[in-house]
Amino acid sequence: MDLTFRDVDTTTWDDLDTLFSSRGGPKYCWCMVWRPKPSGASKVSNDVRRGWLKAFVDRSVPIGILGYADDEPVGWCSIGPRPEHRRLGGPDDFADRPNAVWSLTCFYVKRALRGEGLSRQLLDAAIERARRGGAEVVEAYPVLPSSPSYRFMGVTTLFKRAGFEELGPAGTRRHVMRLALD
Repeated sequence: MDLTFRDVDTTTWDDLDTLFSSRGGPKYCWCMVWRPKPSGASKVSNDVRRGWLKAFVDRSVPIGILGYADDEPVGWCSIGPRPEHRRLGGPDDFADRPNAVWSLTCFYVKRALRGEGLSRQLLDAAIERARRGGAEVVEAYPVLPSSPSYRFMGVTTLFKRAGFEELGPAGTRRHVMRLALD
């Protein structure tokens, strides 16, 4: 199955809302795990998280891409400039060019379509989105395929096959991996 891709912006927000709100969708987190939130905001409703993510979109901050099959949103990949995320464990470089590194923090594919190679398509499209946005590096934080948690961040084998290099650990399960863009 070949997907088409669109950036998440004000014109595609409703598609993201539909995908996340669908059965099995990530409506419990709204992909806000690694994004900055107001202080003291650890226990909030899903609707509040949704509003926070929508605020990024309303400010024209790149948050990710949607994958479509026959005009239906079926997949998501979170990709955006590193300064728009909390500290994820990568090196503190590019201080003079803060948007040079883009962070890839999440994948979601509808359950019925998992195992069809859509994550690789999403990854390739996310790399292209970062390149269009001026990124020099894409940084990801995947886990080993055997990891019991954080699998939404992808697995190391996916990134290795795409040419990412591992820099080291980030916490006990995540790995910092990077792809330098030409």
